[in-house]
Amino acid sequence: MSTQTFHLPDVGEGLTEAEIVQWRVAPGDTVEVNDVLVEIETAKSLVELPSPFSGTVGELLAPEGETVTVGAPIITIAGGAAEPDAAAGLSAHGEPAAPAEDEGEGAVLVGYGTGGAVASRRSARPAERTAAVKASVGVVAKPPVRKLARDLGVELAQVTPSGPAGEVTRDDVVAHAEQASVFRNLATPAAPVERERTIPVSGMAPVPPASAASLPGREETIPVKGVRKATASGMVRSAYTAPHVTVWTDVDATRTMELVKRLKASPDFADIKVSPLLIMARAVIWACRRTPTVNAAWIDNEDGSAEIHVRNYVNLGIAAATPRGLLVPNIKDAQDLSLRELAAALEKLTLTAREGRTSPADQQGGTITITNIGVFGMDAGTPIINPGESGIVAMGTIRQKPWVVEGEVRPRFVTTVSGSFDHRVIDGDGMSRFIADVASILEEPALLLD
Repeated sequence: MSTQTFHLPDVGEGLTEAEIVQWRVAPGDTVEVNDVLVEIETAKSLVELPSPFSGTVGELLAPEGETVTVGAPIITIAGGAAEPDAAAGLSAHGEPAAPAEDEGEGAVLVGYGTGGAVASRRSARPAERTAAVKASVGVVAKPPVRKLARDLGVELAQVTPSGPAGEVTRDDVVAHAEQASVFRNLATPAAPVERERTIPVSGMAPVPPASAASLPGREETIPVKGVRKATASGMVRSAYTAPHVTVWTDVDATRTMELVKRLKASPDFADIKVSPLLIMARAVIWACRRTPTVNAAWIDNEDGSAEIHVRNYVNLGIAAATPRGLLVPNIKDAQDLSLRELAAALEKLTLTAREGRTSPADQQGGTITITNIGVFGMDAGTPIINPGESGIVAMGTIRQKPWVVEGEVRPRFVTTVSGSFDHRVIDGDGMSRFIADVASILEEPALLLD
């Protein structure tokens, strides 16, 4: 009986290592080609690895939680063979070979043949996919929810699901963890209160210093890996390579708020979420046309020379706080989208990021980024530029404040727009002009309506 060894592949993003998050199979299980074997976490996304072989699972060569390098063996499968298309993309011992041209639909993992097989898996009916998930893992839950459960020490099988398809949601996990904490506190007897203390006449008894071991919970060690590791590396590289300069201005965003209210009531936007971020995004795209250098990149060549690449398109990045950490997916060619199309793209980007389904491709090729720190109640900030870009814009919270209008103090919706820029690429006048242009659109957004 032949045994095939499956090695960790590069999933198409220059991967060097990945963490084994959750095995979907166990030794002795029977698998077919394209059955999901394992869920891995790379520096940018959670990825499910389908099997290139059919047969019986032999040994799991890497435990959950371990970080392994590309090419390392992770599982053995005995008694079967690879599907012809899948085998064509693997070397004799199961290592990923060079990627073939993508002749099918959608993205294809390196070493898994053409897109045909992947497309067929995607075309499976939702009920069938749900049944498969239930059969293989016991409960239905998305990868970020499973990670949250592990972090909180929650057993998913004990959580009551509330999702529309019977899946466990993030709120279910949090509620279960909070309830468990309350029960633990109630079950723990209170320490007796010391009503009296006797002090020796000879003097105060020495009190030994508390040791770290006697005070559990004072510190927690968090391994730096995955998204956090990639974010840290990128931010350090950006902060100590590009000379950052930050400028900001306060803006009367009352008319932006009025426009958002009208768009929410419009039938054209009935099925799309509309927020001030939409107007901010449109303003940034417009301002990039007037000051193209903010949408540029500084390139160091191997011969010691340097170039500035000015992009005549806008791949608009949106910094997104997710259960896995900070991600910056981007909307490709955002300058070509109508206001409604831009709103739909923003909504899809946000939902995908929160669910942990942002693909590596969606995080590559950004040209300028918006970070909406206002959702956290922050007024302003000095954000660090995303590597490979020259500018990042921060939008603060929008609050009613006293504002002078035509000589009178009136309550207006006010926000602060700030931006950090690479001073190698952009001079002070360009930075100021760009932020002033963004502010002018927030003050009078009707100028940019389709």
